[in-house]
Amino acid sequence: MLGLDLPTLISRIIILVIAFSVHEFSHARVADWFGDDTPRANGRLTLNPLSHLDIFGSLMLLVAGFGWAKPVPVNPYVLSRRSPAALMWVSLAGPASNLLLAILAAIPLRLEWVTRSTSVVSTSFLPSPYAFLTEFIFINLLLMLFNLLPIAPLDGDKIFGYFAPPPMARFLDKIRPYGPIVLLLFLFVAPRLGVDVFGWMMSPALPNLWYLLLGGSA
Repeated sequence: MLGLDLPTLISRIIILVIAFSVHEFSHARVADWFGDDTPRANGRLTLNPLSHLDIFGSLMLLVAGFGWAKPVPVNPYVLSRRSPAALMWVSLAGPASNLLLAILAAIPLRLEWVTRSTSVVSTSFLPSPYAFLTEFIFINLLLMLFNLLPIAPLDGDKIFGYFAPPPMARFLDKIRPYGPIVLLLFLFVAPRLGVDVFGWMMSPALPNLWYLLLGGSA
């Protein structure tokens, strides 16, 4: 698929199932903790990937290394009655789960339980443990940083909106309906013009997080 070799394709399919399912389940679980039964009523309080995966977003992850799942529906009114910060915590839960997955995957690499020379049964279609774990870490970090960007409908919009001073919060409320359009322009139009908006926004954090997790062991 678009130049992907089979082991990379298999890696990304497995990563998609794990990362997106855990990400969306984390949103649903935290909302449920705050007393919002909307995710439960919509069948989202589960790790079943069939409840979470979006076809187009899944294809984007396979071919481009990033993507998205179906957003978990929540009731902001119910959440706000429980705590002014509830919606922020629900939003933060998704990216935090991707960071946790990256940390867990980094442990066997950091401790050198898995290295480049780690051998498995040789096949033409299975990724090596090292290749799978490094891809798993990279994509989970990418998903975390991507979702933390303060652009609706990404999680970062609600997180940033909670901490923003009132004038900035009111400005965000006004431009929020245009967030998906801005996001699509950044994703598909700007790169064709030679402008890598997301690369510029995430480039300082991604390599630093990678080094923090793996140091010189990968």
